[in-house]
Amino acid sequence: MKHQPFDQIRARASVVPAEAPSLSRKARLRRWAELLLQDPDHRLRALYGVEFHAPRERAQMRADNSPLAIAYSDPVLRADGLQGDTLGHVQSYFGLSFEEAHYLVCDCHFRGGMDGRSVARRVRAVADANVLQRLWIRLCA
Repeated sequence: MKHQPFDQIRARASVVPAEAPSLSRKARLRRWAELLLQDPDHRLRALYGVEFHAPRERAQMRADNSPLAIAYSDPVLRADGLQGDTLGHVQSYFGLSFEEAHYLVCDCHFRGGMDGRSVARRVRAVADANVLQRLWIRLCA
């Protein structure tokens, strides 16, 4: 094999930079749960009245110190494609339905307060959900 300068190789072949493989939906959700469990007793802010907002407004919802902010603070998830800490960004990146997103971050599901442990438990349930569990989440949302 003959050594050739990169310019000569580029002239004969299309050179495409290698992309890092993206995480699966389950791996993304599992990572989010792990981040939340790094400080399981940490009090988090829920989003208020998610179900009462129009879809456009809902997509823009966010809060400092929320589970959404925890996910966005992770460089691994950002490098994998998480673009922001709004509900719309998180729904899109994690592939969450409205019902799943509502189940994970709305204040109506966290009457006693939201902490890392309780949200991580729910995130794992969404990640590992079978058909019956998905139906239950839809009914609870």
